Amino acid sequence: MTASATRAPIRVLVVDDQELVRLGFCVILDAADGITVVGEAANGEAAVSQVAAHAPDVVLMDIRMPGMDGLEATRQITRGAAAVPKVVMLTTFDLDDYVYEALRGGASGFLLKDAPRHDLIAAVRAAAAGNALLAPTVTRRLIERFARLPAELAPAPSQLAALTARERDILLQVARGRSNAEIATALFLSEATVKTHIGHVLAKLSLRDRVQAVILAYEAGIVVPGEHPGAG
Repeated sequence: MTASATRAPIRVLVVDDQELVRLGFCVILDAADGITVVGEAANGEAAVSQVAAHAPDVVLMDIRMPGMDGLEATRQITRGAAAVPKVVMLTTFDLDDYVYEALRGGASGFLLKDAPRHDLIAAVRAAAAGNALLAPTVTRRLIERFARLPAELAPAPSQLAALTARERDILLQVARGRSNAEIATALFLSEATVKTHIGHVLAKLSLRDRVQAVILAYEAGIVVPGEHPGAG
């Protein structure tokens, strides 16, 4: 018996106000190995109810919907004290004006609605594993947004005091968008060690995932928008 056969499938909720879009996502995901669609919703209110009813691991959330939009639904879904699902925002444009607000609201990343089938499946698996989903264009826009943030919005340095020097190095690498393998190479560590350090960073800073780590790193000035990737 393979590992994938013994592992519980990733439970997904699909939220979009367009029925054909929802159906397409559901068909693709249900056909993928190790993924099952546990529900669907046409608006934010229904999404919040479906999350409570089915406890999905991942929610594919449209941004613009009538009634409660995807941003407010994401905030409500991810602010609970109990374990919450990862939310991947569905958008038509990779330069959507709501990118930053959605990430601050608790989303774990973005996926274009016209993404290829394999990207959709990979996105769900990555989100379930706790990895960030930020396309290069979205990352650039996010960094540009941080460059315009007023200084008073930056978190207090005391939030970072619990990190060791190595953990700060790891956080810096994560903020620059590097994968675990790339971080391991840059810092002469094993990938397993990098993964352990990232877990410690997230736990110490009470962060949900790598996306939140990137946000905090920029807000705290650990990495500066526009600086050379090799600097520091």
